[in-house]
Amino acid sequence: QVQLVESGGGLVQAGDSLRLSCAASGRTFRRYGMGWFRQAPGKEREFVAAITWSGGTTYYADSVNGRFTISRDNTKNTLYLQMNSLKPEDTAVYYCATRTDSPGTYSSRYKYNAWGQGTQVTVSS
Repeated sequence: QVQLVESGGGLVQAGDSLRLSCAASGRTFRRYGMGWFRQAPGKEREFVAAITWSGGTTYYADSVNGRFTISRDNTKNTLYLQMNSLKPEDTAVYYCATRTDSPGTYSSRYKYNAWGQGTQVTVSS
């Protein structure tokens, strides 16, 4: 099973940008869709963005659409999340995840079967 390690989180001010990375082990990375989720204290883990195995299609939560960009480099086994115009409400632990090879929505966390340990993003006002 693929193993995932996120990096790139940190403390920034509102309006700043960050780029998260998710390094995947194993040669199967390029076969699967990938997603980013986040979880703020006391809240459920929520969908942020997802991308198909080829990178040809992307999906975004309404709250980040137009500000965040998901991408992947299958030659480097790496997933990215470029976050621009950050807001305090973006503060959360961000997780990358591997989607199962099944039909259905990309926004449900129950469609993902491998998760990284998370990276903290804190946006001050």
